[in-house]
Amino acid sequence: MTAVLAAALVALAAACGGSSSSNDTTTEAANDWANSICGSMSTWVTAVQSSMEPVSKGDISKASLTGAGDDLKSATTTFVDEVKSLGPPDTPSGQQAKDEVDKLADELSADADTIKSALNDISSGSGIAAAVSTISTTAQSMGTQAQSTVTTLKNLDAKGELKSAFANAPSCKSLNKSS
Repeated sequence: MTAVLAAALVALAAACGGSSSSNDTTTEAANDWANSICGSMSTWVTAVQSSMEPVSKGDISKASLTGAGDDLKSATTTFVDEVKSLGPPDTPSGQQAKDEVDKLADELSADADTIKSALNDISSGSGIAAAVSTISTTAQSMGTQAQSTVTTLKNLDAKGELKSAFANAPSCKSLNKSS
C-alpha cells in the first residue's frame, strides 16, 4: 500500500516541475500563482508521506491506519483550503486554471473522505485488508487526478504562460527535485 501511495506522490510531484522551452514572459501573478499551488502541493505531499511513515515501516494496525487517515484528511483539508483561497492567475485562461484547481481540490477532498470512511469501517483483520485495498486504489486515483490537472494547467493558454510559470516558480522547482 505505501509503495502505491509513494508512487502516486512521486508522479504528482513530477507533474508540477519540468522545464519550459517557451521564451514568453510570464506575468508576475502567474508565477506567484504557480508558486502558491506548488508550495501547497509540496506541503501536502510531505504531510501525506509523513502520515504514512508508521505504516511504511510495517505498522499495519487499526491504530496506525486510523492515525494515518486522520493526518491525510487534515493535510488534504489544508491543501484544499489553501488552493481554493487563491484567485485566478493573471492570464487569458486564468479562470479556467482556477476552475481546474478547484475541481482537483474537490476530488482530493472526496478521496480523503473515501479513505477516512474505509478506515472508520475497520473492525477486524479482514476490515484492515479491505481498508488497505481502498487506500491503495484511492491513493493511485489522487496521484492521477493531480497529474492530470497539472498537465491541463500547463496546456491551457496559447502563450504558455502557465507552463512557463510552473517551470520557473521556486516551489515547483523544489517540488520537482524532491521527486
